[in-house]
Amino acid sequence: MDTSPTALFDSYEQDFKQIVASIRDKVDGDGAGERGEQRKAALRRVEMELDEADEMVSQMEIELQGMPQSIRASFGARARSAKAELGALKARARELHAQGARAALLSDAGGSPFRDAPDDDGGAGGDRVRLLAGTERLEGGSRRLQGAQRVALETEDLGAGILRDLRQQREQIENARDTLNTADSSLDRASGTLKKMIRSMYKQRVVTAAIIVVLIVLIAVILWEKLSK
Repeated sequence: MDTSPTALFDSYEQDFKQIVASIRDKVDGDGAGERGEQRKAALRRVEMELDEADEMVSQMEIELQGMPQSIRASFGARARSAKAELGALKARARELHAQGARAALLSDAGGSPFRDAPDDDGGAGGDRVRLLAGTERLEGGSRRLQGAQRVALETEDLGAGILRDLRQQREQIENARDTLNTADSSLDRASGTLKKMIRSMYKQRVVTAAIIVVLIVLIAVILWEKLSK
């Protein structure tokens, strides 16, 4: 198992490329060429795969936070490139959705609002009203989608900021732990030195006591000899 700091990033990037290739096949092939329900199904698959690709990019950015500074810049460029590519695919998917919605409106209205209908002016006017109303609804949906995308981007930026803060806090905790380990080692050394000093003091006391006992014995012997004479 590869335990290098870039292993997971490379794995997520490879998955992202595979998903992007599948999305391109659909938006340039199935999604763009099909009609009706087949087109809708293809676009639904594209939406799901876009979500998967978005998750891969998020994971790449998370892994990027834990990389050494020496390689973070190059991998950051790769993550930004993947994010830009994903943004372009999202824009292409929105364009296909809009085209499909316009095609559906034209189909429901019975054709183009600008078709010639000299014998049925009232019907053509009604078609135009319905098309205008549908276009307004489509534009409103597009605005809501853009707002949701903006909120998602802001949330993503907030999440990235939180991850940076967490990483800084982790580094601070690791530094504090290293400081505590150093202090613990110093305390161990100081404790060992103190124990040696205590043992040395006890030895000195024993030697001093032995010397005193020997002196007392000598004095006693000398006194006994003098008194015995």
